[in-house]
Amino acid sequence: MRSAQVYRWQIPMDAGVVLRDRRLKTRDGLFVHLQMADREGWGEIAPLPGFSRESRDDAEAALRAWSLAWRDGGEPLLPGLPSVDFGISCALAELEGTLPQEADYRAAPLCTGDPDELFAVLAAMPGEKVAKIKVGLYEAVRDGMVANLLLEAIPDLRLRLDANRAWTPLKAQQFAKYVNPAYRERIAFLEEPCKTRADSLAFARETGIAIAWDESLREDDFRFVAEPGVRAVVIKPTLTGSIAKVREQVNAAQAQGLTAVISSSIESSLGLTQLARIAAWLTPDTVPGLDTLNLMQAQLLRTWPGNTLPHLGPEALEPLL
Repeated sequence: MRSAQVYRWQIPMDAGVVLRDRRLKTRDGLFVHLQMADREGWGEIAPLPGFSRESRDDAEAALRAWSLAWRDGGEPLLPGLPSVDFGISCALAELEGTLPQEADYRAAPLCTGDPDELFAVLAAMPGEKVAKIKVGLYEAVRDGMVANLLLEAIPDLRLRLDANRAWTPLKAQQFAKYVNPAYRERIAFLEEPCKTRADSLAFARETGIAIAWDESLREDDFRFVAEPGVRAVVIKPTLTGSIAKVREQVNAAQAQGLTAVISSSIESSLGLTQLARIAAWLTPDTVPGLDTLNLMQAQLLRTWPGNTLPHLGPEALEPLL
């Protein structure tokens, strides 16, 4: 006997969260809950506004159709919408016991540029000291000065930077000008500094600052190839698709000598804990990029260890199926 429920949820965000020039006031998504005999599995479907190809309405329609077909005994194919495929594959993996329980709850903390604040967080971090800065939101010169300050103040720090293709080649060079060449090797990578891949590759070649691909992975002509200056790929499962596709991309990257980083698309605490399990399984030697929970005002169903945000239970969910 099979059971499939679909739920809608909404969590208020911190006031300062801006995605691609739009303020995100709430994080909206869906859960699917599958049950069969004494087994169950949960999955999160939460298209990210401005980044996902599908809308939440598209995702909801596809999820309802798949869930009804599965509940009635079918083995429906995944719908082909990345967020839906990811959530369904997580629910099926939990149901079938193929998603390992062990999780990697390390997270590269998002830093606002205050070294004293970062010192305390890094002091409690086991192993490699990694932090992340969003760049490209302000002046490139300011971003370069902040990165340089942190690298100078914390000698064992490795920085991950994310520009979301915000810079022209000139602005990218302005950033690099303010980072001491002696510190550049401790920039683990800079995600997509320029608007085109060619300009980003040229930036890496000219500055010695390693780059990582993120948005590029979702372009039809992207291939996993080892190129000078490219150190990593950032894989966001909600934007990628099923666990099988995520695993395929991790394997393709690692075969080329690239670091694969499992990263958040601002999922709820339930989705983030599943991403932590996927990271421990597929990329055990790499700190994942999952430090987004504190952008929200609450946790949902499952909690992140040590997080003090309020915890909302099933009463916060709106049943749809």
